[in-house]
Amino acid sequence: MITTISDEDFRKLTNFIKSEYGITLQEKRQLVTSRLSSLLAEDGCSNFSQFVSQLLKERNPQKIEKVLNRLTTNYTFFMRETEHFDFFSKVILPELIRKYQSRKVLSIWSAGCSSGEEPYNLSMYIKDYLGMQASQWDTRILATDISQKALANAKKGVYELPDTLPPAWRKKYFRQVEGNRYAVSPEIRDNVIFQTFNLMNPIKFRLKFDVIFCRNVMIYFDQPTKDALVRRFYDATNPGGYLMISHSENLSKDAPYVTVAPSTFQKK
Repeated sequence: MITTISDEDFRKLTNFIKSEYGITLQEKRQLVTSRLSSLLAEDGCSNFSQFVSQLLKERNPQKIEKVLNRLTTNYTFFMRETEHFDFFSKVILPELIRKYQSRKVLSIWSAGCSSGEEPYNLSMYIKDYLGMQASQWDTRILATDISQKALANAKKGVYELPDTLPPAWRKKYFRQVEGNRYAVSPEIRDNVIFQTFNLMNPIKFRLKFDVIFCRNVMIYFDQPTKDALVRRFYDATNPGGYLMISHSENLSKDAPYVTVAPSTFQKK
């Protein structure tokens, strides 16, 4: 049963989500009410007014995460937008390996990693490229998401594998659990560091990044929020480093990065 929400409660709820998490929902009233209605009973609320009031007063992280999970889609898969992986493996990786041959450290961030396929996918490309040299390099990928639920699934590393995954990788980097469900091998799992992070927060990680993947995340943000995030990404990128976004997204004309390939940008 879908419960109605008053203009005032809708405004309070969407303003809170926008200010804290960057997600713009002001034009999506029907989506908000339809996806959150079932949460009212779970939380013992008889109407949206009570639900919104409790949510904003308590600011319970678990409750907020439930709301965000209902309103956004944690959907991804292996080999998604393969053009990015082709550019990464054929252009970026060779460049970085030459650049860091002496210190042998790569700094890569999967921002909004969802259930983990993207950072694990990147690890496979890196391990394949480095081959026998892989053990000499620190290629650990930082993978962040706002959703604890998504990160918990990512850490498990168990998936149904698509036909698009190279058969050699299925054999090399996975072990069968049951049916079509496979677990990521320890060498791939150990190459990813999962961490909770809200992209609206200042980016203050220990290292700047050579590559930032942030795909299918900014679709939830309005243009000013996107622009501000891109500037933070730029400041967190090493000179010569890259930002990759989804093919369905775009940067403003005055974005600080230079376009080098479709949905691929470089800090010159």
